[in-house]
Amino acid sequence: MKKAPGTWGSLGGLPVVWLLQLAPAPELACGTGAVLMFLIGIPICAAGMRHYRAADPGHVVFDEIAAFPIVFLLVPINWMTALLGFGLFRLFDISKPGPVRWAEKIPGATGVMADDTVAGVLAGVALTAIHVLLLAP
Repeated sequence: MKKAPGTWGSLGGLPVVWLLQLAPAPELACGTGAVLMFLIGIPICAAGMRHYRAADPGHVVFDEIAAFPIVFLLVPINWMTALLGFGLFRLFDISKPGPVRWAEKIPGATGVMADDTVAGVLAGVALTAIHVLLLAP
């Protein structure tokens, strides 16, 4: 999508999390998935950077998708948590508060992956707090 590619790309993270949470140990699956996707994402983003000749090409959205297992590490995905987690991730990814902005300054494809990973951590902490305080039975 030409408009808001990061937002559209982030939607791809939700089915990834849904599949990971079908595993017998969803927390382990999401944690392992997050690490593997981060590592796989570095060469993917590096290739996109070379292809598009840009520091963080908007057309490459694997970094957004890879952050979602972190967002849902401790929260089961359902329609309500999916909406909240998606919104929180986009909020932190777009606004880039302190740690996200610092991670974005890491050079190369590692930095491209790192800023979304940190946004995912912040969104995951917020989502977990909301889930524990307001949503969980």
